[in-house]
Amino acid sequence: MGSTSDTWEALRSLPAVIDPPGAEYAVLVPLYEDEAGEVRVVLTRRPDHMPTHPGDVVFPGGHREDGEEPISTALREAWEEIALPEENVVEIFGGLSPVTTRDRTRPIIPVVARIERPPEFVPDHREVDVIIEPRVDDLLVEDDWVERDWYGHPLWFYEFDEGILWGATAYMMRELLDFLRSSSAS
Repeated sequence: MGSTSDTWEALRSLPAVIDPPGAEYAVLVPLYEDEAGEVRVVLTRRPDHMPTHPGDVVFPGGHREDGEEPISTALREAWEEIALPEENVVEIFGGLSPVTTRDRTRPIIPVVARIERPPEFVPDHREVDVIIEPRVDDLLVEDDWVERDWYGHPLWFYEFDEGILWGATAYMMRELLDFLRSSSAS
């Protein structure tokens, strides 16, 4: 990947966040520049006691409240789950394609943002077991991704020491990575 400023510039050409019918969930795809000048993304691992998606590696996010816009949901959920203050959200770049899981009628809306990392993230242990902050350059290494069959559907998997990124979140991550690859190629 190019410089951090090139990454931020490329992300400014993401499409606007869309709000399709039936969308009940939104997630924040928080990106920040670390002290070494590397772009990192913030993910969480859900606790094993969760009733849905236990142990999954996901973006901070969740269910929309009545009348809430997707960006507001993503920001509220990031605050609730990892204590990311809204004032630390430097820029909303746009959105990735809404993604569905088993329930195809309720899309998840990904909101991509540049953040200023707070001195520490504080996980809400009811919803977050671990916070994972990989470098985007590491995620861009295609050989570290594995595609497997999951009940007749090809899915991507990326393994961290803390857990496995797969399913809808892996789909969103790969769309982001493909976007960055195509932006750096042009």
